[in-house]
Amino acid sequence: MMRPVPVPVIAVRRVPELWRRFDVTVRDLPLGLLILAAALVPAFHNHGTQLGGLPGRPFDALAVVAVALQCLPLAVRRRWPVVCLALVSVGFAVDQLRGYHSFAGTAVPVALLSVASHLERHRRATALLFSAAYVPLAVALYRLGSGAESPGEFVLYYLALALPWGMGSWLRSTRAAEAERRRLVAEHTRTAERARIARELHDVVTHHVTAMVVQAEAARYLTAAPDRLDQALTAVTDTGRRAITDLRHLLDLLNPDYGTEGRTPAVGRLLTLVEQTRRAGQPVEFTEEGTPAESTGSADLVAYRIVQEALTNALKYAHGSRTSVQVHHGAREITVEVSTDGSGSRAGSPAGSPAGSPAGSPAGSPAGSPGGSGRGLAGLRERVDVLGGDFNAGVRTGGGFVVRARIPAGSPS
Repeated sequence: MMRPVPVPVIAVRRVPELWRRFDVTVRDLPLGLLILAAALVPAFHNHGTQLGGLPGRPFDALAVVAVALQCLPLAVRRRWPVVCLALVSVGFAVDQLRGYHSFAGTAVPVALLSVASHLERHRRATALLFSAAYVPLAVALYRLGSGAESPGEFVLYYLALALPWGMGSWLRSTRAAEAERRRLVAEHTRTAERARIARELHDVVTHHVTAMVVQAEAARYLTAAPDRLDQALTAVTDTGRRAITDLRHLLDLLNPDYGTEGRTPAVGRLLTLVEQTRRAGQPVEFTEEGTPAESTGSADLVAYRIVQEALTNALKYAHGSRTSVQVHHGAREITVEVSTDGSGSRAGSPAGSPAGSPAGSPAGSPAGSPGGSGRGLAGLRERVDVLGGDFNAGVRTGGGFVVRARIPAGSPS
C-alpha cells in the first residue's frame, strides 16, 4: 500500500509569499470571477438585490453583460478604485432597470469599500458624486415599478451602502496609523543606533587617543634615554594600530551584511587593555575571577567598555595614581570595580586640580590630553540600565575615584 507523499512544509509556507509577488490586479481578479460564476448559476437568477419592485426577467445576453460589468472591474478595485466603482455602478443600474436582480449586485458594496479604503484624494467628492448619481436611478426605478416600493426603501438601501464606505474609511485610517507607528519606530531605532555608534566611537577613540597622547608626552622627556624613548614610541605605534583595528571592527558593524558574531571583545582583551594602560605609565593592578559564560552577550561588551572608560579617565585625570581593576564573572552577573587612590605624581596637571576627577571634567586633565566630553560615564550608565544592572561612579573617601557596576549576564548581543 502506497502512502501519500506529504507536501513539504516549507513549500506550503512559501505560498503566501509567492502570491504576494503577483500584480495587485491579478490578486484582486479571483473575487470578481467568484461573484461572476455565482451570478451565472441558474439557481441564483433573480435572487440578488431587488430595488424598485420591478418584476424579474429571464437572463439574456444583456444580463450577462450587466453581470460582467459588475464583477470584472473588481480586478482593478485597488489600482483604479474610482474606475471600478463607476463601471460597477453602470452594471448595477442596467441590472436593476432591466429587472435581472442578479447576485452580481453584491459587487457594489465591495467597490464602495475599496474606494473608501484605497482612494488617496478626492474621497469626499467621489462620495458626493456617487450619491448624486443614485438619485436619478432611484427616481427611474420608482417610476418603472409604479410605486411598488416606497421612497423609504430607497433611502434604506442608500444607508446600507454607507456601511461599507465607513468600513473602508476605518481600514484606511487604521492603515495610516500603522504606517505612522512604523515610521516612528524606525526613526526611534535609527536614533538609538546613532547613539550606540556615538558611544562606541567615544569609547574606542577616547581611550586609544588618550593613551597615545600620554605616551607621546612622556616620550618628550626621554630624549636622553634612547632605550626608553624607543619603548615609548613603540607603545604609541602599538596603540595606534589597536585603534585602527577597533575602528575597523566598529565600521564592520555598520555593514548590514555583517553578522552579530564578534561584537563582544575576544577573551583576554581585558588583560590587553590593562597592559596597554601600563605601558602608558599607569600602574594598574588587575584581578579577574571566574570564567566568562558563553551566553553573556552584551554584558561582556559592557564590562569591557566600563574598564576601558575607567582606565581612560585614570590616564587623563589621575595619571600615575595606583589603579585597581577587579572583574568577577558570576553565573548570572558580572561585577566590575575600577578605582584610583589619587596618589600619583599628576605630572603635567594644573596646579590645584583634584586627583581622581570624574570623567567629563576637563579641569585636572594632564597637559596635552584631550578634555572630557561628559558622555563617557553617562553612556555607560545607560548601557547598564538597559541590561537591568546597577552603575555607580564617584569620588572615594580620602581621594581618588571609583567606578562600580553590576551587569546581569545572559543578555543577547
